[in-house]
Amino acid sequence: MVEAARTQQTAHTKLVYYYGLGRRKTAVARVRLYPGTGQIIVNGRPADQYFGNRLLYYVMITEPLRLTGLQDHFDIRARVVGGGLSGQAGAIRHGVARALLRYNPDLRPVLKRAGLLTRDPRMKERKKPGLKRARKAPQYTKR
Repeated sequence: MVEAARTQQTAHTKLVYYYGLGRRKTAVARVRLYPGTGQIIVNGRPADQYFGNRLLYYVMITEPLRLTGLQDHFDIRARVVGGGLSGQAGAIRHGVARALLRYNPDLRPVLKRAGLLTRDPRMKERKKPGLKRARKAPQYTKR
């Protein structure tokens, strides 16, 4: 079994963090929650800079923390690859929710009720042969 809290050895201090892996569409996010003040770093950049000041994505990412009342207790560090900005924000949200479970398993009912622990299965449908897109057919002409 994976340990609940991992430690990261730095120069002189030991940092304790809680890990969660989140997925959405084709995006995969590896999230670490460090005890802190609410700072969010995505791929080495602040979240507002990474997501281009779109408040919607910031709200999505912090939703698990807001529901549990822990928004000022943790710093979020996320490495996310694949997908677009919306999928990446959803993957980070999923990872944060899973990391919160590692921090405190008693938060499960709150996160489960909000649907944050379920991986969203919706994916882009593949293109079919003979069609222009997944379902759009070429225009029918009688003559």
